[in-house]
Amino acid sequence: MRIVIFGLAVSSSWGNGHAALWRGLIRALHADGHHVTFFERDVPYYAEHRDLTALPGGGALVLYRDWDAAKAQHAADEADVVMVTSYCPDARAATTVALHSRAGLRCFYDLDTPVTLARLAVGEDVDYVPPDGFDAFDLVLSYTGGDTLDAVRTQLRARHVVPLYGSVDPDLYHPGTPQPHYRAALSYIGTYAADRQPTLERLLMAPARERPDDRFVIAGAMYPKDFPWTDNVYFVRHLPPGEHADFYASSRLTLNVTRKAMAEAGWCPSGRLFEAAASGAPILTDRWPGLDAFFTPGREILVADRTQDTLDAMALPETELDAIARRARERTLDEHTAQRRARQMIAAFESAVTSEVT
Repeated sequence: MRIVIFGLAVSSSWGNGHAALWRGLIRALHADGHHVTFFERDVPYYAEHRDLTALPGGGALVLYRDWDAAKAQHAADEADVVMVTSYCPDARAATTVALHSRAGLRCFYDLDTPVTLARLAVGEDVDYVPPDGFDAFDLVLSYTGGDTLDAVRTQLRARHVVPLYGSVDPDLYHPGTPQPHYRAALSYIGTYAADRQPTLERLLMAPARERPDDRFVIAGAMYPKDFPWTDNVYFVRHLPPGEHADFYASSRLTLNVTRKAMAEAGWCPSGRLFEAAASGAPILTDRWPGLDAFFTPGREILVADRTQDTLDAMALPETELDAIARRARERTLDEHTAQRRARQMIAAFESAVTSEVT
């Protein structure tokens, strides 16, 4: 299949959780003989932190300063599938192109479904959602499953919606080499988000104050100057994907914190979960509905609700943490790889085309 995507950004992972996901999916799609063209607006803050210049496995990365409707339309008309994604900065123009294209399938992929619904619920203008919802698209893919799919059907008027969860590229995420500058009793990777801060405070910052002799490391972008750093919490401003495996290998335990809207919706596993698991790191996560569909709590992943849960997890013997990490890695390689998700994506495309024909 020839697939054209109008998305947020694949060339820079700085403050952008979409990038790693797309890189793995694109590599897997190309390995299976498909061709991807990805349109990305060339903005300064991504250009300054660009860590990819060509699509993995081939394909075409189209970086543009100004929207070129004719170029976009030509690419869409030549495609089998044309896709618009959440947070695409030119989503409305891209949707017009997609819906007027000669592509066999017009698809929207919401990688932020709970956030989309939460913003709409408070009357916020969500510029990547068409005024009439998703009714005109042949297929809507949702990063979130469970009851959220019903909301996408009823509130956003999606005629055909299928969950497509996060995933990991095992070629990039595998047991790495510990690095002294990333050494941590507990680590965390994540762009700063105000709605994650109470959980991060409870599950990492408070334990850091309780354990002043232990080293904690946070990696991510956009942390404010007034963030409550302590002397034993170290900060990595930008951690390129190529260094993630070594970062995880340097951590005795790593923390996952889910965005508030996604945690409340459930069935929305962060890509960081699969990346950490594939890298062989023992994971401590906040609790959310549907977690046990992806990892078994207590056996493949540890769950924390309060500060003491973090402290208890940190006190576990190395052998127990290693066993939990091993089981999580095995399950991830069986069920949550980019190759598996890419094939689920293609199956969803084929099913949608069949349903449109019938």
